[in-house]
Order: sequence, then C-alpha cells, then structure tokens
Amino acid sequence: MWRRIVSLIIKEMLAIWRDPKGRAVILVPPLLQLVIFAFAMTMEVRNLDIAVLNLDTGNRGREVEAGILGASPFDDVIRLQSVNQIREMIDGQRVIAVVHIGQDFTRRIEAGKSADVQIILDGRKSNASQIVNSYLSSIISRVSAAAYAGHETPDVLRVRHWFNPNLEYTWFTLPGLVATITLLTTIIVTALSVARERELGTFDQLLVSPLRPLEIVVGKSAPGLIFGYLHGTFFILVAIFGFKIPFAGSLFALYGSMFFYLLAVIGIGLFISAISATQQQAILGAFVFASPAVLLSGFMSPVENMPDWMQLATQINPLRHFLVVAQGVFLKDLPLFEVARNTFPLVLIATITLPASAWLLRKKVS
Repeated sequence: MWRRIVSLIIKEMLAIWRDPKGRAVILVPPLLQLVIFAFAMTMEVRNLDIAVLNLDTGNRGREVEAGILGASPFDDVIRLQSVNQIREMIDGQRVIAVVHIGQDFTRRIEAGKSADVQIILDGRKSNASQIVNSYLSSIISRVSAAAYAGHETPDVLRVRHWFNPNLEYTWFTLPGLVATITLLTTIIVTALSVARERELGTFDQLLVSPLRPLEIVVGKSAPGLIFGYLHGTFFILVAIFGFKIPFAGSLFALYGSMFFYLLAVIGIGLFISAISATQQQAILGAFVFASPAVLLSGFMSPVENMPDWMQLATQINPLRHFLVVAQGVFLKDLPLFEVARNTFPLVLIATITLPASAWLLRKKVS
C-alpha cells in the first residue's frame, strides 16, 4: 500500500515540475505576491504633499509647523499665505491635507486655555486621509503636550502599541502572507491534480490501477502538503531574516497548526478538482474560492467589522483561523490553548472535505 502511495506521490511531483505551467504556479505567485504585499500594498503614507497655513506669529505655531516639516511621511510641505488658498489646494488635489493654525494659537496656550488646530482632509482618498490625520494629530499632540508643560490643563494622552510598538505595516503583512500564499499555492496544486489527469486522458488509467480511492486521495494530497510547507517556510525565513520581524512564539505550534490548515485547504482543492473536467475549470474554481477566502479572512479588513451573519459564514474559511495563529505566534507568543482553539475548526474542515473528495473519486470509479 505505502509503496503504491509513494510511487503516486513521486509521479505527481514530477508531473508538476516537468510542466512549465506547473513550475510557474509554484515559483511565480509567491515571489510576485511577496513584492506586492510587502512593498506596494501598504497602509503607510509616503510621497504625499500637504500644506500648512500658519496665521500664528508666536513660537508655538512655529513649533507645530516645524514638527510637520520634519515628518518623514510627507514628500513636500507647502506653506500657504491665506485661507482662500485652502480650497484651491484641496480641490486641485495638489495636497491631501491642509493644517490650519489659528492666529491666537500661541496666546491661548500660554494662557493655559485650549487651542485648536484645524486639519482639512481630502475625503476622496478616505483611507490615506485617515492615516494622514493620525500622523498629523500625533505631531500636534506631541508639540501641544510640551507646550502645556507647567499648566494644569489639559491632560496628556500617552499611547502605547503592544506587539507592534512602531506600527510597522510589514509586521502585520508578512505573517499574514505565510497563511495566504500557502492557501493559494496549495489549492491550485491540488485543484489541478485530478483535472490534469482527466485532460491528459490518464485518469482512466489511474482508476484501473491497483490504487484504491483512499490511496489516490493521499497521493494527490501529498504534493500540496509538501509545497505548502516549503512556501510557508520560505515566507517565515523571509519575514524573520529579510524584514527583521520578531518571532515571539513557538515554531512547533506554528508548524503543527499549519499541518491541519494545509489538510483543510487540500480537502477543498481536491473537491474542486474532482468536480472539474479540465484544468481551466479547476483554476477557475480555485480562484472562485480563494478570492473571497482572502477577503473574508481578516487579512484585508477585520472580521469584527463584518455583519454578524457574515462573521458566522467566515467560520468555514480555513484562512480566517490560521491567520490568527500565524500573526499571534509571530508577534505575541500566542498561548498553546489559543493555538489549539483556532486549529480545531481546521481539523473539522479537513475531516469533512477530505472524505467528501474521496467519495467523489469513488463515485468516479463506480
């Protein structure tokens, strides 16, 4: 039995590697998505222009302006001379934000009164505007806290970010890529496995061979498991040594959870492959599953922001559960109990999808 399974695994690995399209699926998407997610898709603001209208002639207004001028996220800071220029700047999309410092800013601070700074944002770029607002608010709060030293008002808010002190976006993205890339690679490899046999006309030969349906499922699952682990390991190494992301948790816990995660994904991939007549249908089916799986995993948007019924629907998404494990093990040494709690749904998904795939293959035999 095991000799037959090993022979099928070797055959599958060679078939994938000898096929130029198979090699492309294995090698190109991980590298491409590493570049896209690590460098292009970022929530950091860079190369943006803002404007400052400082009507205050005192030191405090100049300190706020100097703090903005020295901020690294902004490419150019334009000084305005009048309120009339604000609309021109925002309407023409020359800047994403205008900081308006009133003429009595210094006087009110030195008198111990509250002093306002107005930030006008371009709402057409809502995500970037929110991030710019956070940057500017932080700068203004820091300058104001120093200015109010010695006065009774106002209270100073101190913010600390646990697990990601500097809010580095790659600290969130790269651990997530360990989960998303292994999903995409594994599901494509397994979805193509049976469909490729049908398209090449070798599926009937496989069915009349001594291999039983269960052995076929095991043999078809192994390449996805192997390539999934290879890609997962590659991104773990890139995250730790390439991007210097701290690894706070247990590698054993991460790889243990990854095993059941890959089995769950393989079960879905084999199910897609079993109902697909051609490789084109299999690839289409894989992307029909993978696209919403990524969107509903919490990687792009928090699951908590979704409607209750959609949050419930995401429970059948293996990526949602393993994403919690990957990010938690990387950044905060996720306790083993939490790892097990998020791995249990993966075990359930694999328990359902793998037998369903075997049943479909058995049906093809009969």
